[in-house]
Amino acid sequence: MKKEALSSSSGACKTRIQAIKDTMEILAGKWKFHIIGTLMLFEKLRFMELLREVDGIGAKMLSKELQDLEMNHLIRRTVLNTKPLTVEYELTECGKTLGPIIDEIAKWGITYRNTLYHKEETNE
Repeated sequence: MKKEALSSSSGACKTRIQAIKDTMEILAGKWKFHIIGTLMLFEKLRFMELLREVDGIGAKMLSKELQDLEMNHLIRRTVLNTKPLTVEYELTECGKTLGPIIDEIAKWGITYRNTLYHKEETNE
């Protein structure tokens, strides 16, 4: 490969790696995909509804993750003028663009689990 082509390819690689790093920083952690996936299914949920739907998460962690997702413009927090105040969470347009990625991750997970389960059956 010529030196010019290598340096051009290296620049594209650096850009791609940086993009992956950025994405991983925004979506890092155990719960963000769960929260986003849940909001994809239900569209709008209140805090306590999310707490019930995201199995295993605590209120403090859910609150932190929702703040992170809102700060990164992936979810929208709407305070409704009710008594008592009601807060709803929903995906933003940017957050909705993660739909195909989450769908692919789910498909991969199902295939992977089925492969492991099938291998365990054949090894017995």
